Amino acid sequence: MSSKNQKNGQEKIYEMITNKIIEALEKGTVPWRMPWNGYIKGSPQNFINKNKYRGINTFLLKLAMRSTPYWITYKQAKQLKGNVKKGEKGYPVIFWKWFEIDDKETDEKKQVPLLRYYTVFNLDQCEGIKLPDAEKPETREFNPIDQAEAIISGMPNKPTIIHNEARAYYRPSADIVNMPERELFHSDSEYYSTLFHELTHSTGHETRLNRENGIKNHMFGASDYSKEELIAEMGAAFLCADAAIEHETIENSAAYIDGWLTRLKNDKKILIQAAGKAQKATDYILNKQYNNPDD
Repeated sequence: MSSKNQKNGQEKIYEMITNKIIEALEKGTVPWRMPWNGYIKGSPQNFINKNKYRGINTFLLKLAMRSTPYWITYKQAKQLKGNVKKGEKGYPVIFWKWFEIDDKETDEKKQVPLLRYYTVFNLDQCEGIKLPDAEKPETREFNPIDQAEAIISGMPNKPTIIHNEARAYYRPSADIVNMPERELFHSDSEYYSTLFHELTHSTGHETRLNRENGIKNHMFGASDYSKEELIAEMGAAFLCADAAIEHETIENSAAYIDGWLTRLKNDKKILIQAAGKAQKATDYILNKQYNNPDD
């Protein structure tokens, strides 16, 4: 293998890992917002041999925010008489492998490390493999809030809402909102606040308000992305007020908004602009006529 090919191979792996991190962050994985019992505490580890992952792999797999700390390969899932669920995407685990090459300067053999990876899946991405009850996330009884339910059911042209994994995000390409199971949330109100946040994101879709730069791909932390998060959270706050649950969620919303304003250097003008766009999004979700000018 030539040194140029080795370099290109490593660069592709670095790029893949970087994109995985950015993808997770763009789905809303931020440290100050996770009002549900999703990820079980503990180091990511192989489910079969219980070996814990080390280095960057620990960070990558924790960042995935899956609902168990257990990971297996596709082959291991088969060995356990189970399967990886259709459509599930794996996560890379990187390692160094040593190769022997000829040193052209010394005409001797030498060992060089090359970066490699393999793919693993969380146990919650598999079927036919039982997780011990003691390892399952804590749940609580969920009690629907009528006013919030009316807002959701009354939204025109709403995206598909699914509860497939313990993460909250809006995916524009498929026009779907994924939510953790209702019973995982710390409170009924936080479930609706989180769902309102994602529904506000969905109003930026081209089939709705077509919010320019609102939900297109861009780097986490960039100005446009930060503004979109402000819009989504302010929209959630407006909708919580309409559902009469804002008193239970306002502190979390304030903390979330403050986090994004810090990234935008506390520019209060941006907050006002975001509020205008959030109002448009709220009016759309509530199926109301609006006359707000573009900001």
